Amino acid sequence: MNHSNQTIGIVTITYNSGKVIVPFLESVLAQTHRDFILYIIDNVSQDNTLELIAQYSDSRIRVVKNDTNVGVATGNNQGMVMAMEAQLPLVMLLNNDVEFESTLFEKLLNAMQESAHSLVTCKMMYDSEKDKIWYAGCQWDVKGGYMAPHTGQKEQDKGQYDQIIDVDYAPTCLVMMKREVIEDIGYMDEKYFAYFDDTDYFYRITQHGEHKILYYPFVKFYHKVGGLTQSKSGTVTKFKFGNFHIHLTTRNKVYYLMKQKSFIGYWNVIYFFFRMNLRFLFSGKYHVNFSTWKLLNTSYFEGLKM
Repeated sequence: MNHSNQTIGIVTITYNSGKVIVPFLESVLAQTHRDFILYIIDNVSQDNTLELIAQYSDSRIRVVKNDTNVGVATGNNQGMVMAMEAQLPLVMLLNNDVEFESTLFEKLLNAMQESAHSLVTCKMMYDSEKDKIWYAGCQWDVKGGYMAPHTGQKEQDKGQYDQIIDVDYAPTCLVMMKREVIEDIGYMDEKYFAYFDDTDYFYRITQHGEHKILYYPFVKFYHKVGGLTQSKSGTVTKFKFGNFHIHLTTRNKVYYLMKQKSFIGYWNVIYFFFRMNLRFLFSGKYHVNFSTWKLLNTSYFEGLKM
């Protein structure tokens, strides 16, 4: 099948996504830029996700049904490989716990074409509090071990981050890239399963040095943060971390820092051990009990062995 130089291969991972998949599909199929293929990688959903997807007969939707839950990194790789094998010029990684305006793809494509950038992302808002920012760009915290703090997170949006700028990192909640990025950088490290897989990928992009990332703020994009993984319970500002989040973010942060094989990385592994235990006691973000403390610390040492 022939594709144009504007065909986007969209990759999304479903896992019990029944509560969010319909508004997601409606957002995708309503796009003014209609030249895309949507690769849905399903990680053995046990709810009605696949039944809801089956109600859409659009030929641009391709569903891959995994036999086991392979995680986010492997699932993204599956879709990326399919897009590359189809010789698509553009690949977009896109969460399905999101809703967005009908001109999103068109705007991002135009912004990319008007610049010399290989990747583009956008401003993202909390769906639960639509006036609060979840992501408005990111610059590396180098001293912290190349962490990726979201600019403007939890701030009320008053247009303070409405500038088109270069950024160091984009969450794979939404990022569009030219196929040359994948040719140069390769695929995601599947050891992560979920969390820090995108941080690792953009760190590798930074180390490669040839590809720039554009942040484009003039869109309406809403993220149902933690809606699928139950990573947090509570509100945007008052919440507790769930066990899934604690295990993978703790383990994967250690692994990510160790992979850098640098003084900064190793120093931050040590610093993180003491900081995470102090945060456990005093941050108010954890259920302070023995089982949570044990999970936190066993996850840390698991990361050292990856």
